[in-house]
Amino acid sequence: MRYSVFSLARAALNGHKSWPQAWRDHALRDRYRVIVVGGGGHGLATAYYLAKNHNITDVLVLERGYIGGGNVGRNTTIIRSNYMLPANEPFYEHSLKLWEGLAQDLNFNMMVSQRGVLNLYHSDSQRDAFARRGNAMRLCGVDAELLDVDGVRKYAPLLDFDNARFPVQGGLLQPRGGTVRHDAVAWGYARAADRLGVHIAQTCEVTGLVIEGGRVAGVETPHGRILADKVGLAVAGNTSLVAQMAGIELPIETHLLTAFVSEGLKPFIDGVVTFGAGHFYLSQSDKGGLVFGGDLDGYNSYSQRGGLAEIDHVLTAGIAMVPAMSRVRMLRHWAGRMDMTMDGSPIICTTPVENLFLNGGWCYGGFKATPASGWCFAHTIAAGEPHPLNRDFTIERFRTGRVIDEKGAGPRPWLQ
Repeated sequence: MRYSVFSLARAALNGHKSWPQAWRDHALRDRYRVIVVGGGGHGLATAYYLAKNHNITDVLVLERGYIGGGNVGRNTTIIRSNYMLPANEPFYEHSLKLWEGLAQDLNFNMMVSQRGVLNLYHSDSQRDAFARRGNAMRLCGVDAELLDVDGVRKYAPLLDFDNARFPVQGGLLQPRGGTVRHDAVAWGYARAADRLGVHIAQTCEVTGLVIEGGRVAGVETPHGRILADKVGLAVAGNTSLVAQMAGIELPIETHLLTAFVSEGLKPFIDGVVTFGAGHFYLSQSDKGGLVFGGDLDGYNSYSQRGGLAEIDHVLTAGIAMVPAMSRVRMLRHWAGRMDMTMDGSPIICTTPVENLFLNGGWCYGGFKATPASGWCFAHTIAAGEPHPLNRDFTIERFRTGRVIDEKGAGPRPWLQ
């Protein structure tokens, strides 16, 4: 069923009891043309664009848990393309352009809200760095505005402008940035992929990869062996573990990133604001809750629970930026598994195992990259070679030294 005002009116006549399942449960076959391991945003987007862009519909998506239960439903919903380096900027801008028309493309409301993303600066040197980034964005045709303190005061009046340690001097604004309803992204891609013939299997873990003569031949699951011509891995924080099944050692560490949401409030902040004196970012959901996050926990873990030290760290930064937050009750917090690379940029590429493809190492950029990631990974799988937008996101860059260190933190995943 296509969603429309007419289907909504028809369903209203019987109390909305006639809606079909958003996507179907299919019986697993013994063989597929492509298997995508990982039913998060990136895996589902890959399956959708394989079907839509490359007419490859004989695709199976395997998800260990349930759709929307991984990192795609455990993030702070921010989308933006305010990057500077030549490899990152066009990729994330392509993703943002896809976001802008994604609801119409998928026929699913993901609540794309382009309310702007503002990065604060607190010193002259930070202002110069942000001006450089903004100029690089504008040279690539990406929107960027350098605001002075009065401009920031109009945009976000509740900030602590007179903070003795971190006075707000201005900020770099990307007006087209904003937020998206995160789990709706997974639901929208799953539904759209299913309509094109893709099979989706939930609670079906991949326990091994079938490698024959240096090439991948399929996967092992609790339901038995499933063969495939090609296999794509898009498993977020479990990337290094699944790659080890193929004998591939990756320059990736898995860390935890904690996200938070407060009680519901009246309109408090319009867009997304990030603290320039610490890694803290804040927005407000459509339900009124403040959604925010900060740094990694700093230790390796595959759990989905953040530590108390990071809770204290994030809340301290939040109150320093917005003192009014001290009177707000925190509703809940959770953590996502972050597959952090040595330079903070992703990996989308072929692998030493023939017909095995890798999508991982997303660090902080995973959610906002979802459409472009699926677009480029689908091309890489279908064509057997990278799309121009992901040709620099290779494993080999760590061996050759051609790293994409956007943050400039060096080969230290916990600092990226």
